[in-house]
Amino acid sequence: MHGEKGEEFMTRFLIGAASLALATPAWAETITVEAGEGAQERLQEALILAEPGDEIVLGVGRFMLTDGLSLDVDGVTVRGAGMDATVLDFGGQQGSGEGFLITSDDVTVRDFALENPKGDGVKSKGADNIVYYRVRVTWTDGPKASNGAYGIYPVESTGVLVDGVKVSGASDAGIYVGQSSKITVRNSIAEANVAGIEIENSRDAIVENNITTRNTGGILVFDLPDLPVMGGGNVIIRRNLVVANDEPNFAPPGNIVASVRRGTGILVMANEDVLIEGNIVTNNPTAGAMVIAYTQPFEDERYNPYARNVVIGSNVFADNGTDPQLDAAEQLLAAFGGALPPVLWDGIAEGDTGLRVAPRTGGWTLGLSEPGQDLASGSPAPLDVPEPLGDTRDDTSIGAPAALLQRIVP
Repeated sequence: MHGEKGEEFMTRFLIGAASLALATPAWAETITVEAGEGAQERLQEALILAEPGDEIVLGVGRFMLTDGLSLDVDGVTVRGAGMDATVLDFGGQQGSGEGFLITSDDVTVRDFALENPKGDGVKSKGADNIVYYRVRVTWTDGPKASNGAYGIYPVESTGVLVDGVKVSGASDAGIYVGQSSKITVRNSIAEANVAGIEIENSRDAIVENNITTRNTGGILVFDLPDLPVMGGGNVIIRRNLVVANDEPNFAPPGNIVASVRRGTGILVMANEDVLIEGNIVTNNPTAGAMVIAYTQPFEDERYNPYARNVVIGSNVFADNGTDPQLDAAEQLLAAFGGALPPVLWDGIAEGDTGLRVAPRTGGWTLGLSEPGQDLASGSPAPLDVPEPLGDTRDDTSIGAPAALLQRIVP
């Protein structure tokens, strides 16, 4: 090639080569760490020395750890041999912090387990575009107030995918996403936690195809005051199995979830634009679904304590409300024929934007009129609210970005 054509070809070649180098770092490595003597030091060293694009592969076996782990390098994958084959054992952990702390972007953690961390299981803070895939967090002595608060714990992130995880024993929430946006939690099991799955002060979230059972409460969608990120909402809860959430509340006193009543299936508090549809909700002793305002005093002027535009569409409700943890439970059960209707609303609305419920879905109201009102001053009655408007929620702009889903494609 000569002249201008040759120069044009060389320019395109160099641009293409540069683009490829940026997309796939030439220095990306696979770093293998095996279980055995010195696992704490060898694994933490690998996390410190990793470069963007590297994959840290954890071998089969039990890693006996004496302290928490941390990662602050972007674009790293930490992969084990399976959630029952690779176990990070924190039974000998000296500190009280999380088992694994991540503070960098574009990280994927997958295919391993954490057992008995003194604090949270895996916590990511300010870590955008993070993927938790087939990770198990277990407190092996079962539900105890001394267990760590959260199992899977992304906070202050944009882009979160939680897929195929399993958590049991958390003294707050098994799977918690807080102060974040663009979230998908799917295909996961939360069992024997205080809250199974909790979405708090977060927007644009999809919670789908999960199993929550034997928790105090199955799926919680909260908005709380006095946090850096406010205004949670635009959440879809669909196609989940929410069954037999009957664990007595074991949260430490003073924790917000310590107020969750045993036997709550799905709880929406002080959130907006929440759609609940296509779920199977059974055998939750207090309520299949509960929609309430925030009940505590607050001074945060940014905060709205009302539940707004909550839609309960078509779901399967069965055998809920048979042993409600509510004042005057005996009288309520007698009034409703031995079991409370599946949907419980406190009756508190901001204008006419409170609650809509699909036809032939039973419900009742506490008959309250303002946040924080004493329950004894209410007037319980059958639910009388409008039906959904019939439009289908557009989910194309919410949930985890498609690029995160591509990371777990075989």
